[in-house]
Amino acid sequence: MIVALIFLLVAVGSVLFHFLSPWWWTPIASNWSYIDHTIILTFWITGVVFVGILLFMAYCIWKFREGSTADYKPENTRLEIWLTVLTSIGVAGMLAPGLAVWGDFVTVPDDATEFEVVGQQWQWSFRLPGEDGVLGTSDTKKVTGDNPLGVNLDDPKGQDDVMIAGGELHLPVDKPVKVLLRSIDVLHDFYVPQFRGKMDLVPGTVTYFWFTPTRTGTFEILCAELCGVGHHFMRGTVVVDNEADYQTWLKEQQTLAQFVASIKAREAGQVDVAKTEIEPGK
Repeated sequence: MIVALIFLLVAVGSVLFHFLSPWWWTPIASNWSYIDHTIILTFWITGVVFVGILLFMAYCIWKFREGSTADYKPENTRLEIWLTVLTSIGVAGMLAPGLAVWGDFVTVPDDATEFEVVGQQWQWSFRLPGEDGVLGTSDTKKVTGDNPLGVNLDDPKGQDDVMIAGGELHLPVDKPVKVLLRSIDVLHDFYVPQFRGKMDLVPGTVTYFWFTPTRTGTFEILCAELCGVGHHFMRGTVVVDNEADYQTWLKEQQTLAQFVASIKAREAGQVDVAKTEIEPGK
């Protein structure tokens, strides 16, 4: 009877914790409320099954306590059919909404603006299109100390791209964006809890999803995939601005052409220093 009471208390306590818990989702800041609805539906389906099993076990313990004889039926076709049907309905109820949301998650609107997120141990970097609205090409094989994002320095379409290596990302509010995700070393996962959007960065391929920021503010970027001993340090910041503030910030950022020019200037400066050391009199 004590065991039956424990099962009953666990069932009641689980339901109360679900409704009264102070730990809940962070406020949403994108268009993906569908994901919250899908998770809530999953909670209801799994929760009903969980509570039902606990109550059934408590009932069996009470009903067939010491002195009672259980009705042993190793096979019961009717029960097996009911269990199969109900389980199939429950699984379909959890999978169908998720598949529908996933379809929307990767079906990018035509007016979405692309930007790139590059993950590496252990920082986030970003690349945004310039005035032409088109990102230049990139290749992980081109990653060097002077080209940390592996962009194609000779691609004319990428010369006006905005480069943010290990800095803060800004996005305009109420405008859809397509997130291109690329890793230059190991698996990472781009995750902003308030956006309800997350996706793995897989070495050797480009993954993507889209969202629309719906309110201004500053939000933390996390890595949701264990990526090494510095995984917990892999954090970043995304700021959602109004259009005026976003354009002001964008004009202050370095383009790829400016980045290349700074590299050439630094290399030229090193050459001049070398000549000065060899021929001090001149």
